[in-house]
This record gives sequence, structure tokens and C-alpha cells, in this order.
Amino acid sequence: MKIWLALFALLAPAAASAADTVSLSSKVLVERVKPGPDGKPVTVREAPGVVTPGEKLVVILSYRNGGTQPATGFTLTNPIPPSVAFTGTDDSSASVSVDGGKTWGALASLKVVAADGTSRPAVAADVTHIRWSFGQPIAAGSGGELSFRGVVE
Repeated sequence: MKIWLALFALLAPAAASAADTVSLSSKVLVERVKPGPDGKPVTVREAPGVVTPGEKLVVILSYRNGGTQPATGFTLTNPIPPSVAFTGTDDSSASVSVDGGKTWGALASLKVVAADGTSRPAVAADVTHIRWSFGQPIAAGSGGELSFRGVVE
């Protein structure tokens, strides 16, 4: 099964606020295990061609303040495409939403409400959006990268 639309959605610039001078770009890499030079398995990241269900993705979001002043109050939000199950991020400052961006928090603090009104603790596969709110200004000319992981469904 080809997942072109999901990858295209991930490559679109992520939403940002409060900093017109901050540029954004994103790329999607597939993590695959391949034989290394010594024959032992090695995990590699490579540009996706065709991806299939079960493949692991890494989404890398790059930001850079191209302005002459620090960018303050910067927030970066990225939706998780429906064909990708969020599996996590290495950045503990990220918050997530399981309801389309209405509420935010640490995954362990969120609940999913079923159609009948009952709720259960949220799990990574429930995540619909990930967000980073920068507490410190982004200095003029500086930038960085953020990333999250997912699995193609």
C-alpha cells in the first residue's frame, strides 16, 4: 500500500505562531534495519520511496530565526496524519493532543472519550497533534531541530 498522501502532509510546513521571521521545514525519513558492513544488523534512516504498513518513520522539523531580533512566544504544532500512528518523541518539552488540538498535555495525563461518554487513558496511537512551545526566545540567526516518530498504519 502506498502512503503518498500521508508523507506529503508531513512534508508540508508545520503551523507556527508569534514569529514571522522563523522559517520551518520538515522531512520524513524511514528507519529500516539493514545488514552492516560486518553483516550485523544496523538501523539506517533513509528517504522514503514507497512505504508500507508497519514501517517506522522519523519526522524532523527544522526551524531557523532569519530575523534580526529574537523570536519570542514561538509555538510549533504538527498534526499526525491519520495513516500514521504516533510512537513518541525524545523531547520531554513536547505536549500532545488526542482530540484534534482542543486540549494539550503529557500523554500520561490525557484521556480519550468514547462515543458512549466513557473514557480511558490515552495511548500513543491516539495522538492527533504534537506541539512545542518555546519558553526561551530563539536568537536571531539561530535554529534547531525537533523530531517525532510514528509507524505507518
